[in-house]
Amino acid sequence: MTESLDPRLTPSRPDVADIRLRGRVAAERYVAATPRRVVTPVAPLRRGPSPEAGLDTEALLGDAVDLYAEQDGFAFVQLVRDGYVGYMPAACLGRVDPEPTHRVTALRTFLYPEPDLKRPVRAHLSLGARLVVTGERGPYLETPGGYVYARHCAAAAHREADYAATAERLVGTPYLWGGRTSLGLDCSGLVQLCLDAAGLPCPRDADMQERDLGQPLPLDFDGLRRGDLVFWRGHVGMMRDARTLIHANGHHMAVAVEPLAGAVARILENSFGPVTGLRRL
Repeated sequence: MTESLDPRLTPSRPDVADIRLRGRVAAERYVAATPRRVVTPVAPLRRGPSPEAGLDTEALLGDAVDLYAEQDGFAFVQLVRDGYVGYMPAACLGRVDPEPTHRVTALRTFLYPEPDLKRPVRAHLSLGARLVVTGERGPYLETPGGYVYARHCAAAAHREADYAATAERLVGTPYLWGGRTSLGLDCSGLVQLCLDAAGLPCPRDADMQERDLGQPLPLDFDGLRRGDLVFWRGHVGMMRDARTLIHANGHHMAVAVEPLAGAVARILENSFGPVTGLRRL
């Protein structure tokens, strides 16, 4: 009998499923996951095996991935970070080893073919990308894919002390449904990227975050403080202070700061209804 499971987090489709789901979901075959790692700067995770399928989220360089099947250039995978399931281009995946040693702490940086800022760049890397550093050349770190400016990176164990400060750095980033890089973010992607920088596990979607993060607060806006999360049906924002909210939103089409009271009134009238929850980490 097939169990009712969240399809966003269940690596199963009619022809193949995770072997750990045997007896819980119906599938033609059950397989053990093959560990892989993202080897491109960004890897889109889509809801179907097509470049035209909707973007659900994004993985970054160095992210760990469980692979279940490949066909026609797409891989059916589950992200290790948050359990999200979908399809990404198979070319984005490579060997799981070695483990990343560093992470990008600048909003974005460049990958150079040589330790020389005048050389044409190979790619840009987003905040949160993870790197395997094999050496140093002057002010640059050497990686298998090229060179990165060392001051834009930190050891993999580095944790930001104030996740709201990371959100402030991202103000002005364009809104992108499914985005979780410093080139484009949606509301829950902003929260996840900021908490990841602080070393705090975070689910991907707003409803998951409202259910799982921190402790619930009374639905009373008095007493809110920096870093508290405010939830609507399908939307989330982070308090910058007791009165102002940082959130990626379609109204501004960007990560923006605005008075909480104004956001609550506009959202109630136009889209997501009333605030459904407040959480404190």
